[in-house]
Amino acid sequence: MNLSFFDQFTSPHLLGIPLILISMLFPTLLLPSPTNRWVTNRLSTLQLWFIHLTTKQLMLPLNKGGHKWALILTSLMLLLLMINLLGLLPYTFTPTTQLSMNMALAFPLWLATLLTGLRNQPTTSLGHLLPEGTPTPLIPALILIETVSLLIRPLALGVRLTANLTAGHLLIQLISTATTALLPILPTVSALTTLILLLLTILEIAVAMIQAYVFVLLLSL
Repeated sequence: MNLSFFDQFTSPHLLGIPLILISMLFPTLLLPSPTNRWVTNRLSTLQLWFIHLTTKQLMLPLNKGGHKWALILTSLMLLLLMINLLGLLPYTFTPTTQLSMNMALAFPLWLATLLTGLRNQPTTSLGHLLPEGTPTPLIPALILIETVSLLIRPLALGVRLTANLTAGHLLIQLISTATTALLPILPTVSALTTLILLLLTILEIAVAMIQAYVFVLLLSL
């Protein structure tokens, strides 16, 4: 059966049951919660150092009042990071290529930050809709533009993450298909495309890490 390039983005099924939930929960098994009975080893020390560094970087732009969000933001970033990286393995499925999942992550957290800001600092939150020093004739247009930009922010977050990962997976599949097709015809060109594929894979690993950080950073800001 011939498969199209976009079949890799369809959720796998087993006995009619979608396996996207398993692919989302599996990365959490790689970071078990430490207990007092554990003996500290190099792996747990490295994990704790990475989590501490991630939390520190996420909390730098926020004030002390925003540090209460550290647990949920760090957990979200680690989840996205591990899902993105595991999705680069062969014969795997990347849930973050689904716009529905990214919107399900972006919209509730965006709404929570918006409602929290309106409850705690309503004047400051509403003040962002109108920049200081705006000419009077431009006030209605600017308020409308800022309101629309605020409302489409979760859509932009979800589409950005989906588009970057989808484009990277498609490029890897296209170049790998070209490499296989050129191997019996032009071995030298096939070796060159293999090198390009290796460099692209390294780039996609960096993109998977950066996109997880950018998603959480823009959500927190």
